[in-house]
Amino acid sequence: MFVLSIIKDTIAILPANFGVLPEQALISEINKKYANRVLHDVGMCICVFDLTEASEGKVRYGDGCLWYKVIFRMVVFRPFASEVILAKVKSSDEDGIRLSVGFFDDMYIPLSYLPQPSALDSNERAHFWLPDSEATTPHELLESITTDRMYIDQGEIVRVRVEADEFYDDEPGPPKASEGVAVKREVRRAPYSVICSIAEQGLGPIPWWKAAQVDEELMEEG
Repeated sequence: MFVLSIIKDTIAILPANFGVLPEQALISEINKKYANRVLHDVGMCICVFDLTEASEGKVRYGDGCLWYKVIFRMVVFRPFASEVILAKVKSSDEDGIRLSVGFFDDMYIPLSYLPQPSALDSNERAHFWLPDSEATTPHELLESITTDRMYIDQGEIVRVRVEADEFYDDEPGPPKASEGVAVKREVRRAPYSVICSIAEQGLGPIPWWKAAQVDEELMEEG
């Protein structure tokens, strides 16, 4: 889920921080610049792991800062494909389920990666799975007995498998115009998102498989 990435940059230390040890001042400034920032094709930066190289500070004309050329290792959030992690259900809608790991909220389970057959209960605002059912359409599934449904509720902890991640470079710019008519700006997309699945055994809400484990243990004892 976390990796170390080597990054090169030039960092400025303000005169107010000249009394601080250079290494501490540099780490503080790097964290200010990079923490919670998404780097394209790298991931979401968390914090500095360590400094591997730093030049002597040089003063540039006009600003009074000390500028350092640094090479450092950054802790980056970027789960790899097929990795299994725990996340919390943040919300559900017609497109699928949105997840959170606390510091990162752009994780999604599309409908195609939900266990089948499943459907969205609009009253509960939650998707549910109906195991061993012959129903195939949402209408048929919504006519099922509520107690037979296995809901994926908001706030529930789920075990998911990472399928892919996507980077999107949403550069600001003026709305495009077509034949003299202004076109609305597209809805902003997250710069980094992770696509997950719960469509296999062992994946999904933790209580699902705890109950199954208890049943197996009882069968073995019997």
